[in-house]
Amino acid sequence: MDPVIVVGAGPVGLSLALALAGAGVPSVVLDERPGKEEVRPARTVVLHADTAAMAHRLGCTTTLRDEGAYFAAWRTMRRSRDTHRLTFEDHPAPLHVPQHALARALRDSAAAHPLVRLVFDSRLDCLEQDDRGVTAHTQGAEATWWRGSYLVGCDGARSTVRKLLGIRFPGRTAVERHAVAALRTELPWPGEALLHRGAQQEVTSRPLADGVWRLDWLLPARGDLVTPDALVFLIRDTLAQWCGGTTPPYDLLDTGVHTLHHRLARRWRDGRAFLAGDAAHLMGALGTQGVEEGLRDAENLAWKLSLAWHQGASEALLDGYEGERRTAVASRLRAADQAMPILRSGGGLRNYLPGASRSAESLLTDGHLGRGPLGGQPAYAPPVAVREVPTATEPGGPVANVPVTAPDGATVPLRDLLGQGRLLVVLVAPGTGVWDRRHWLGAGLMPRLAAAVSALPVRTDLLVADSYPGAPAHTVLLVRPDGHLAATFAGVRPAELYEAADAVRAGAPGSRVPAPSTSTSASASASGSTPASPTVVID
Repeated sequence: MDPVIVVGAGPVGLSLALALAGAGVPSVVLDERPGKEEVRPARTVVLHADTAAMAHRLGCTTTLRDEGAYFAAWRTMRRSRDTHRLTFEDHPAPLHVPQHALARALRDSAAAHPLVRLVFDSRLDCLEQDDRGVTAHTQGAEATWWRGSYLVGCDGARSTVRKLLGIRFPGRTAVERHAVAALRTELPWPGEALLHRGAQQEVTSRPLADGVWRLDWLLPARGDLVTPDALVFLIRDTLAQWCGGTTPPYDLLDTGVHTLHHRLARRWRDGRAFLAGDAAHLMGALGTQGVEEGLRDAENLAWKLSLAWHQGASEALLDGYEGERRTAVASRLRAADQAMPILRSGGGLRNYLPGASRSAESLLTDGHLGRGPLGGQPAYAPPVAVREVPTATEPGGPVANVPVTAPDGATVPLRDLLGQGRLLVVLVAPGTGVWDRRHWLGAGLMPRLAAAVSALPVRTDLLVADSYPGAPAHTVLLVRPDGHLAATFAGVRPAELYEAADAVRAGAPGSRVPAPSTSTSASASASGSTPASPTVVID
């Protein structure tokens, strides 16, 4: 079967290619750029527990350790007074990393993987689809045709793929505007992120490695250009406020002005072609993270494409990517739109509601820390309402990252085993953490459960956990390949387990994917001949 064509070698496209490779699916990554990231310390990404774990699985551990920084705490200030300080004792701290460092690490990992082919200086100019695959044409050093089983546009806000597919991209322009600076200095709260809201100003500071900080100032949506002198004044004035009235020495590394838009593509799938990342959505206001949502797109789509590539997939499963991810992002954008009048009105409800200032800071904190409607990890509606055993995780929600033991005896965090295109069945069996596996592998429920797992219609790994939040002994959890809980059972229920696994894959695969109404397509081996069918060309 032909590889998957990924258009765009940014963090989302590279993550998708590596996630597919982890599930045994080859891909070719096409990018019109030369394959080098511009070093921009002021352009950064905040990763929360699920996306940080994904980056580690994809081979970015060294970069995240050396160039990223975990928040030591989150502090909020109102005018010149501390109002709240949150530590991360009970849940993982956010990880702050330069975007160019993340992209470089992903690119190095992809370049070393035998199932990923990187092709730079190749600009997509047309694509076609049929009921067996996709054909794409690129311009570059030489004109080339590519053939693939599926194609995914991860090519950013001005996506060529989206334009070729004729998909509308409505939304709001210039929702927020920020002046940004990366500088090396000493602040009074080492390693702690800060949200500082004053009478006329809102600024955040977030730590990076080696004493570097990223500072963001909220600007009027439609204001004057920010001159270098004005930005230096902002830096000096802000640092002086934080450091007792005196501006400390600092080394200015990078600056910029970021204008944030909110847009959502009408469709994320057209036959065998899909959109992901900024090609499908633009966001970032109120602390939300567009790149992080793009990584979640990649993880959600990768396991569905891997199932389609290896075993075939139903139309409903492939449609489920758009249904789940577009709904999640739309909910995030809706939450931001609802919060914006309270936070950005210059008064409004804050003048009338006691305590509304504190609630405004809470809303912004949620966006920055990955909590609540603005920032929390999404839950997806489960395909079947199987919840025989209540646990701390509702079906459809992200599973807890508990230690689990595989039949080979290795004990690792549960999230380390995601991303292989397989379902996970986890048996909660207290005591397995202290007993040698040969004592429990053939005892109790394990033989019956192993037999039930071997009969499932999707490749599945069987794991054992000593405990799981809220789950009694002998609970069986069915987990999707992207780490979302599908169902829970009281003990071994072979028929019900099979039904739930079949529901996760949205039923048996159809005979073939129907061709779309428009002529669009792509594959992963270059061909010197052009296809006979007509092409769609960019104006």
